[in-house]
Amino acid sequence: QVQLVESGGGLVQAGGSLRLSCAATGRTVNWHAMGWFRQAPGKEREFVAARSWSGGSTDYASSVEGRFTISRDNAKNTVALQMNSLQPEDTAVYYCAAGPVMGRSPRFYNYWGQGTQVTVSS
Repeated sequence: QVQLVESGGGLVQAGGSLRLSCAATGRTVNWHAMGWFRQAPGKEREFVAARSWSGGSTDYASSVEGRFTISRDNAKNTVALQMNSLQPEDTAVYYCAAGPVMGRSPRFYNYWGQGTQVTVSS
């Protein structure tokens, strides 16, 4: 089993930055793709970014590409999401996920964190 714990969420003004971290405990996630998803009130969970287990491949939602960067440190069993130029529409609960295949659908991921709130004020 893998447990994922996110941290780093908070309140920030539009144009600001936040860095989310996700720590994996239990089994290693070194052989798993890692992803970030978000869910705003009244909306479905949506893909944000993903990185392959080797770190060689990345994928971003068009809404965040150029502003967000996903990184991972397999030695530390962690994945991070650096978020710059944040906008009010980025407000959501952000979830870290791990799975055998990198993809944009939540169904590719079988381990999930509990989520961390990100609020961007205008």
